[in-house]
Amino acid sequence: MKKPFLLLSILSGIVLWLSWPTMPLTPLIFIAFTPLLYISEKVQHRWKYFGLVYLAFLVWNVAATWWVGNTTLPMSGVFANCFNALLMSIPWLAFKNSRKKLPERVAYFALIIFWLTFEYIHQTWEFSWPWLVLGHAFALRPGWIQWYEYTGTSGGTLWVLLANIVIYNVWKRTRLYDFSWKQVLRNESWKPALIIGIPLLLSAFIQPPADNPARKTDVVVVQPNIDPYDEKFSSGSAMEQLAKLIRLSKEKADSNTRYIIWPETALFPQGAWEHDLNYQPEIQAIREMLHQYPRAKLISGAATLKRYNSTEEIPSTARTLNDGSRWDAYNSALQVDTSRSVQIYHKYELVPGAELVPYVGYLSFMQSVALDFGGITGSYGRMPGVEMFTNPADSINVFPVICYESVFSNYMATHIKPGANLLVIITNDGWWGNTEGHRQHLQYARLRAIETRRWIARCANTGISAVIDPAGNIHQPQPYWQESVFKATVTPETVTTFYVKNGDLVSKAALIFCILLLVHAFISRFIPGLRHAEVNQ
Repeated sequence: MKKPFLLLSILSGIVLWLSWPTMPLTPLIFIAFTPLLYISEKVQHRWKYFGLVYLAFLVWNVAATWWVGNTTLPMSGVFANCFNALLMSIPWLAFKNSRKKLPERVAYFALIIFWLTFEYIHQTWEFSWPWLVLGHAFALRPGWIQWYEYTGTSGGTLWVLLANIVIYNVWKRTRLYDFSWKQVLRNESWKPALIIGIPLLLSAFIQPPADNPARKTDVVVVQPNIDPYDEKFSSGSAMEQLAKLIRLSKEKADSNTRYIIWPETALFPQGAWEHDLNYQPEIQAIREMLHQYPRAKLISGAATLKRYNSTEEIPSTARTLNDGSRWDAYNSALQVDTSRSVQIYHKYELVPGAELVPYVGYLSFMQSVALDFGGITGSYGRMPGVEMFTNPADSINVFPVICYESVFSNYMATHIKPGANLLVIITNDGWWGNTEGHRQHLQYARLRAIETRRWIARCANTGISAVIDPAGNIHQPQPYWQESVFKATVTPETVTTFYVKNGDLVSKAALIFCILLLVHAFISRFIPGLRHAEVNQ
């Protein structure tokens, strides 16, 4: 393997990392793939090409998300980074094959289609990991991507790939024709300027909906700062944690408070049966507190347990009790008020390995390898709970988003469509320590605010709690590893964005084109003349 190609591969991975949140060099994303495009053109040996592409993505994954291994089992992070780099290589292998069979411009089109399809699949199967979706690269620059309300992050992915392809081809033409700098500026520079500049210009003219003062709502966000390893799931500490949460809540709550928000798994760290919640001492203590603030509701994370009866559909994640009955554990969000009604939402987008053993219905023996992050181990259930938390008295519908779910743009948009007008993200970002993990997680929430044009109240167990407005601006961010509580004003929004209304049209179109390309590739194997004619067009 020639040294220059090796250096180019490493360079591509490093530039991808430098352009990634929370690094400040976002514009580098527009040239990050150009070394790989050069390698795709020059390296003909299939396995050498694969090795170079894989190395670039491995460097990017390790540099940007090394923190996934900052757990009790570091090898889990090694596997995650290596496996994700392998998956990222597949679209580029398909692109390399397309270069041999299709005209150059069509091959570039195929690369865009293959990558968008990969990102779409990577958000829908059980090995999901959309953390490095290319459209997330602009999380630090919300002013650049106000048009995400039409396309979601897949529009950002398309933007990145188009810019890289155009810039690479401008460079290639400059070398081929030995252009001077004046010729480049006069004849070629307009192409990347157009591709990069038009979305920026559009973003400058797109404005989020204006707040309605009459609908302003006071919320109290509690960040208890409980160590997830040594304290949170330890036996006998649940009521002490509850007392801390109530004490902090009372510091800021008043008669105008509509929601008090606690983080992921704040309640019942060892689990509580859903049919018995009204009798739990934690729920009774919460209602006693809420009697002081009669218009307030409490939204909190909780670990809940559900026993299935004989008439219910029993999922593959269900476990068996000694009496033969089946049950499931859920990472849940609860809405509690002074009535006896407890609304329960079940987290659906689960973290592979930690909360979900992928395809456990087919690989049941894998249950034993689930990472132990305290509390309940093994796969959580994925049976849906309520769609959203309703509050008819104040005309507010809250969609509660639990931790990892906030990385899934299409999932959140789909669940806002039924009528949610306020987002609450509850999370426990302390698992990975004071790394880029919790900082990147916060930044991605800004994109969800833009895509849906919803206010977000984000409550973390230990940083970074904040509120985010529909333009993606962060307000009142709380320090990591610090106990805090703050009061904020948010506005339930009623506007429905194009993205929420119509879904991820960019990815859906890419999926259709990907199927057509694969059908074409299959047919061309049996009609050699068709392949020859196209290559020579």
